[in-house]
Amino acid sequence: MNRFHTLTSSLYRGDVSFDFVGRAKQWYILSAVLLLIALGSLAINGLKFGVEFSGGAVFAVPSESCSVTTARDAAAAEVPEGEPIVTELNGSSGRQVKVQTVDLTPAETGAVSTALANACDVPLVDVSTQVIGPSWGEQITQKALTGLAVFLALIVVYLSITFEWRMAIAALVALFHDVFITVGIYSLSGFEVTPATVIGVLTILGYSLYDTVVVFDKVKENTRGVQATSRMTYSEAANLAVNQTLVRSINTSVVGLLPVASLLFVGAYVLGAGTLKDLALALFVGIAVGTYSSIFIATPVLAQLKEREPAMQALAKRVNARRGGGRDADKGGIADDGSAEADVAVAGVGASSPTRGPRNQPKRKPKKKR
Repeated sequence: MNRFHTLTSSLYRGDVSFDFVGRAKQWYILSAVLLLIALGSLAINGLKFGVEFSGGAVFAVPSESCSVTTARDAAAAEVPEGEPIVTELNGSSGRQVKVQTVDLTPAETGAVSTALANACDVPLVDVSTQVIGPSWGEQITQKALTGLAVFLALIVVYLSITFEWRMAIAALVALFHDVFITVGIYSLSGFEVTPATVIGVLTILGYSLYDTVVVFDKVKENTRGVQATSRMTYSEAANLAVNQTLVRSINTSVVGLLPVASLLFVGAYVLGAGTLKDLALALFVGIAVGTYSSIFIATPVLAQLKEREPAMQALAKRVNARRGGGRDADKGGIADDGSAEADVAVAGVGASSPTRGPRNQPKRKPKKKR
């Protein structure tokens, strides 16, 4: 515990520093690989939409003796096209076998219900049936996209007013990064996309944005008046902010992931609650990827946007000249020339100034006595 506290204090003071901004290309390559895998899976496998979006019929058979294979064979014999999707659920009312098919006519729906009742040895009245049309799924999709568009627009306005438009762009890049990777994992895992999935995706957008705003707030604090000091570049001040909030981001993510992991592994696989599985997977992946993007994607993108400004380029040249030209002025990252104390002092951490002090003044020769 003492070592962890020491590390936290060292990161905040700048005694220990990880170069997140200076190694932006490495993080971009890693994210590009993940995005390519996600897009490839979407192109090859696609998404497995639930009946709420694609339309169809859902049959639930309460039976302790009916297996998934038995229910699938009984339903497939009556379904004209497409293979039924059969899952096993353990709810408060006991074990159930859920059978999902394509859209059926009333006659076909009755035939499937009778076949399931006979195969599972239950009365016909115990087989519940729910028919959902594809138009309902289209309405849900349209509302979800509308909500997403409104959410993104409000985020851009809020961040532009509270911080600046470059931070809004960097936050949007991180959000799209998180959404694409989460959707790609859904495609790879073969999980159904249900309304619970949509709720989970919208939730992780808010979580990812929260973590990003925390980092950006510290960046804003560290870069306030940075042009007047000429002791550190914008990228270095932003990198210091990431280090200062690193432990907080990790702690917040771990605390958020623990209950979500319980929902995913205990609720879904032990209790067999399908709705919890759809929601928990989106939350689990989104929280983990959101923490990654706020540290490795959002802040480096922001730093690169700011370093394109003429004022920040001039600042980088002044910083480089002050340090004796030991580094290319156009590069971000942390200097290795012993200027860490000056960087921390600019951030308001109270380090000693590297300027010439009284002890370094030349000593005057004592006057000779007459």
